Amino acid sequence: MAKSSKINLIQAISIGVGGMVGGGIFAVLGLSVDLAGGGVLVSFLVAGIIAGITAYSYAKWSVAFPDSGGTVRFLNEGFGNGLLSGGLGNTLWVSYIIMLALYASAFGAYGSSLIHITGDKAIDAHILISAILVLSTAINYYSIAVVGEVESIAVIVKLLILISFVAVGFFGLSDNPNFGQLDIATWESPIALIAAGMIIFVAYEGFELIANSSPDITNPKRNIPLAFGISVVFVILLYLAIAAVTVGSVAFADISAAQDYALAVAAKPKFGEIGFVVIGIAAMISTFSAINATLLGGSRVNYEVAEDDELPSAFTRLVWGKPIGLAIISIAALVLANTVDLESISTSGSMGFLLIFGMVNIAAFRKSQEIGAHKLLCLIGGLLCFSAFAILVNQQVETNVLGVLIALTIIALCFVGEFVFRKSNR
Repeated sequence: MAKSSKINLIQAISIGVGGMVGGGIFAVLGLSVDLAGGGVLVSFLVAGIIAGITAYSYAKWSVAFPDSGGTVRFLNEGFGNGLLSGGLGNTLWVSYIIMLALYASAFGAYGSSLIHITGDKAIDAHILISAILVLSTAINYYSIAVVGEVESIAVIVKLLILISFVAVGFFGLSDNPNFGQLDIATWESPIALIAAGMIIFVAYEGFELIANSSPDITNPKRNIPLAFGISVVFVILLYLAIAAVTVGSVAFADISAAQDYALAVAAKPKFGEIGFVVIGIAAMISTFSAINATLLGGSRVNYEVAEDDELPSAFTRLVWGKPIGLAIISIAALVLANTVDLESISTSGSMGFLLIFGMVNIAAFRKSQEIGAHKLLCLIGGLLCFSAFAILVNQQVETNVLGVLIALTIIALCFVGEFVFRKSNR
């Protein structure tokens, strides 16, 4: 008898959790502590609340319009097939490229630190960044089934390691000399805490993968909302616990010095060098699986947008049996990860997803009666996303103006390119 392709509630929750606990937390934990100080828990909570409200809109959309296109379909339903939805679709596609660069940067940082700790001659992180992107691209071209198997194994491994890290880390935490770093006196200003939360917003964006799987979820009216809600709440609690153990265990100076691989350093007080190695390996497995999944998802988004006539039809071409977008996003991520710093990459990714999620919320507000959503809650979600976007831009202008200019230029080009395409095809 053929195996059922349907997805039950537990599997749907796993998709959401696996999407969020990808490479994001490994990549941005050190950066978030550097920006927020002991108040990093507030930053993760604020980002989680915005993700949770947005997940509500996604759940309503997914029940009303179950489609593997996910976000692209929702934007088209909310705003029609026009310049706005096309530009946002392009922004989503580019945001996938940025996420690929973020995950590859994290893989390179953790891999380089692991090799260095063994006493061997250090390998430049850029060599590892390039190697993992090339390998993952080859796997995606070879077999989608392999991508699924890698993701399934990675979800189990990384969750077991992270939960073990948290469980052991909390024992005796209050006796650690660095526990005082969690005191409110070490917190940055409220605006800085929110801005830090928005920079690390990329650590939550993966819940949208549930929407892409919605056509195959059993009992959708019940299971889709539960999958979104349970996965987001679980990840918020997990991130808060990880942040608390990290800040309470490791001096700020040490976290800052190892910003790109802070989670591995946080494992050393309780687990020693073995803990550093285990977390480092978990980070590499996690970022590797996230790269594979993002390559697959990103190429599909590009294909979906082109099928909706919002990109040239050339993007629907297949190369070696896969959408041409797969090769394009691989090359673009390779260039980005090797030329732009981690904070600028994270800022660009967060800005892209805050804009897209804000518009998905506004689309839900506009179509609230049709999709059965609470109109005010969707509006609040949209306003929170746009406010967070503005706070992030304001904070980064003071400390990382180049990163802001890069992000805003990328978003603008997505809409300019869509305008030029539509005008040339009119």
